[in-house]
Amino acid sequence: MRNLLLSVALITGPVIVFAAAYNVLTPAATTTASVAAPSLGDMTPFATIATDLQAIVATGDLAAAKTRIADLETAWDDAQPTMQPLNPADWGNVDGAIDDALKALRSGTPDASTATTTLAALQTTLLNPSKGSAAPSGAATTVSGVVTTDANGRTLPCEVMLETFRTTLVGATLTDANRTAVDELGTKGTERCNADDDTRAADFFAQGIALMSN
Repeated sequence: MRNLLLSVALITGPVIVFAAAYNVLTPAATTTASVAAPSLGDMTPFATIATDLQAIVATGDLAAAKTRIADLETAWDDAQPTMQPLNPADWGNVDGAIDDALKALRSGTPDASTATTTLAALQTTLLNPSKGSAAPSGAATTVSGVVTTDANGRTLPCEVMLETFRTTLVGATLTDANRTAVDELGTKGTERCNADDDTRAADFFAQGIALMSN
């Protein structure tokens, strides 16, 4: 028995030492994974619509392009709850590029050259959402104490701000005067949101949320 135990010790001893040394010298596999930013997922559906838009704009039919870009807006909004949490910074880059394209095609006097430029920029961003991302500042912008941007300084989507506004309103106890003010701010924020003016919409919603939270 003693010889058997000695044999086991002679075999397992080096194994334990080797395993310990391996753990020290070999980086943990999770280190890289925790640093790498997660992907937003398959961007093909959005790139396909953007390609369609480029072809339509090339024909000069900006009215048709304005109609088609509504499909991109809807698809992107539908994907937001799933995609944004994966990588808020990259999602914000794509969202900003889509907003630029929306504004170009929905302006009072849309210009083909501007539309072409913004759509090309959108395709580049869809291909590489992290391209040009600023290093997070760690301090988002606030209005009346309510956060209105991400750490990269991009305004939060007005749909997100509206949802926060509505959720806060459900549990708020307001005086008649404050109720009137909140309703007005909600109306103004919604109007600006419908006009694709996320910045002004966020300002109005933030003021309303702050008033409800006081």
